Amino acid sequence: MLLDYANVLVFMALGAIFVVFNLFVGWLLRPNNPTPEKLTTYECGEEPVGGSWVQFNIRFYVVALIYIIFSVEIVFLYPWAVVFKELGLFAFVEMMVFVGILIVGLAYAWKKGDLDWVKPETPYTRS
Repeated sequence: MLLDYANVLVFMALGAIFVVFNLFVGWLLRPNNPTPEKLTTYECGEEPVGGSWVQFNIRFYVVALIYIIFSVEIVFLYPWAVVFKELGLFAFVEMMVFVGILIVGLAYAWKKGDLDWVKPETPYTRS
């Protein structure tokens, strides 16, 4: 059994050795002359503006989570689509239930207002 994977193991070992060897040779050949300019943050050739600790709006995270959910859906949907003809009607119904649950989740996020980029201001009332 292990002999079947010998080619893969040799390939992975040679790949790891190649990476480590190149990193070591680069470390040996690089010049070692640190300057204050090299220790600054690089921002596309421009001088950095402001601090690096910036609080992002929570809406960015909601959009990112929705993107991740639907990209994972594609990961599950693609193999199903490849073997669609062999699976039959039950697999089709099962996948439609899966997609339906995701669509219900998207509708919930939309109804809740998480997809609205500019939200209406709510008046602040003191109690």
